[in-house]
Amino acid sequence: MAGDSPRKGHGSGAGCGPGGCQGAMLAPGKGKRSHPGVLGENGPFPGGDPGSAGQPGQVRGRRLAAILEHGEGSGIPGIPRRAHRGLWKPHRAESPRGRDSPELQATLQRATTLSVETGSSFPQLGMHQPLEPPGQQPPGYGKCSPMGSDAGKAAECGAGSGGSGGIGKGPVICCATGCANPYAGLVNHLRAAWLSGKTRPIEYRVAQLEALGRFLDEKKQDILEATASDMGKPSFEAYFTEILLCKNEINGTLNNLSHWMKDEHVDKNLVTQLDSAFIRKDPYGVVLIIAPWNYPIHLFLVPLIGAIAAGNCVVFKPSETTKNTERLVAEMLTCYLDNDCFAVVTAGVQETTRLLENKFDYIFYLCSTSVGKIVMAAAAKHLTPVTLELGGKNPCYVSDTCDVQNVARRVAWGRFFNAGQTCIAPDYVLCSVEMQEKLMPALREAITEFFGSNPQESPDFGRIVGDKQFRRIRALLCSGRVAIGGQADEKERYIAPTVLADVLPSDPAMQEEIFGPILPIVVVANMDEAIDFINARPRPLAIYAFSCDSKVVNQVLERTSSGGFCGNDTLMHVTLTSLPFGGIGNSGLGKYHGKFTFDTFTHHRGCLHRNMGLEALNALRYPPYSQQKLGLLTATFEIKRKGMCTLL
Repeated sequence: MAGDSPRKGHGSGAGCGPGGCQGAMLAPGKGKRSHPGVLGENGPFPGGDPGSAGQPGQVRGRRLAAILEHGEGSGIPGIPRRAHRGLWKPHRAESPRGRDSPELQATLQRATTLSVETGSSFPQLGMHQPLEPPGQQPPGYGKCSPMGSDAGKAAECGAGSGGSGGIGKGPVICCATGCANPYAGLVNHLRAAWLSGKTRPIEYRVAQLEALGRFLDEKKQDILEATASDMGKPSFEAYFTEILLCKNEINGTLNNLSHWMKDEHVDKNLVTQLDSAFIRKDPYGVVLIIAPWNYPIHLFLVPLIGAIAAGNCVVFKPSETTKNTERLVAEMLTCYLDNDCFAVVTAGVQETTRLLENKFDYIFYLCSTSVGKIVMAAAAKHLTPVTLELGGKNPCYVSDTCDVQNVARRVAWGRFFNAGQTCIAPDYVLCSVEMQEKLMPALREAITEFFGSNPQESPDFGRIVGDKQFRRIRALLCSGRVAIGGQADEKERYIAPTVLADVLPSDPAMQEEIFGPILPIVVVANMDEAIDFINARPRPLAIYAFSCDSKVVNQVLERTSSGGFCGNDTLMHVTLTSLPFGGIGNSGLGKYHGKFTFDTFTHHRGCLHRNMGLEALNALRYPPYSQQKLGLLTATFEIKRKGMCTLL
């Protein structure tokens, strides 16, 4: 509380309780946060490279001592506290019990085994001990509040996290084997926390989800300002997508979590009628979430909600492209979550490549198809399951029988929302020549209605996220002919809402996902030709169809394949947490949103708990075999089709 003295061993603003800030983010060459009063010198871990202190995966001696002496529970599961001092205390080369002693080497081996081997039994890891419910945590749990009299120190919760390649706040342990990967210690630490069973109780999961809700409430203005600074995102769009939809996911999950977690009992055959057969909803373990930049809060928070609800520990990497939002997440979100189980990694391409070398139990990636293939290849080395949400060129068929004004508004809104930087935006329109002529004035009217006569001056139209993306999108303006818009300002990274007419399938705008405020119109003769055009290309993330005739909409739905589908509107299907969202083929694999996110991060474990008695029933399957046993076995195990009559 404000005005109280800091706890011993924790600087002001650096110890927000077990669920809050428990340390500083470590980035190359930055931040050397010490813990006064804790045993140990302020030097790197014994055996580490002195020149690499502060690098990803490294941690200062005092920091480790603080974790082991003052951490929750019993420290590292399976390692007695007396071993902590021998393991982590700065070494003395002349000591016979130094780092080369057999006792310490055995302890190091035990630490490594417990950290990286998922097959360890839970009783061995201390799960027989009762878990302390989150309600017993000290004041400040899940909040970023100052621990001392200087309230200004609260803002230092994530100092030093601005650069790429840093490791999230919270306890970070060096790999006991001295492995070269800079993220191995972080992953091993989270795996040890997961193996302890800390994330399994529903009370713990609820506490972390509620903390995410507080983050959205208390940091609302920071989120709006960060997204505006990164890509000129209008506050209306930012609140709707980054805050409101995320809160819907949190509240929907909290409302249903106890039901989702329950064992699901299943049908049994005659032999197992007296036994218990059920599906146990187990967490995967330590999962990795890599988020894109176009919705920098929403697209990492929604999968994170499901991963927490399912009982996993999580490493999440926000996009380095949106620097202000990345900094906000790294510095602020970690003040709300339990840093023993959840960590933010700020990383560029090279660091992310090293991060992917580690063994994760599940990887969730959202971005481009090309990088998705790299992520999937890295996951395959460890046989790690993945979800990939990749996007693609989403077609929008407009039939000749429709309300042109309504179509124009809904298509323009979906295409130009977030300046076109939406993976499910309608990427191009398929329609007849006659409909193209009708759509042009209606689209022009809709764009003027939304953004005024000069969209560049409108507070409701965003900007392209970066120079590289701007130049790529601007190069697509040479496709077809510019019927509406076409203006560009490189200094502001502004591209006007643009409609291209008479675009050919061979034009540049039809060779890649546009991901910007450009809408090409491709002319087709009829619905059949439109469907053939769609089916001749990789399956998209979404397909849109507009018609006053529901039979036309249903024909497009039934004769095509895509991740999702929306008839007579755009984007709106993703606002329903009751619908799965995901791609197919080149547009991705797997699904999420609502319960589907919980299921994605859950291993559905088939379980049968049999009665120890009634052994006579089992005699039928034991040798020596006979024809009589086979007949009885068939009668008790066979599943027959319903409605079929068997004559004896």
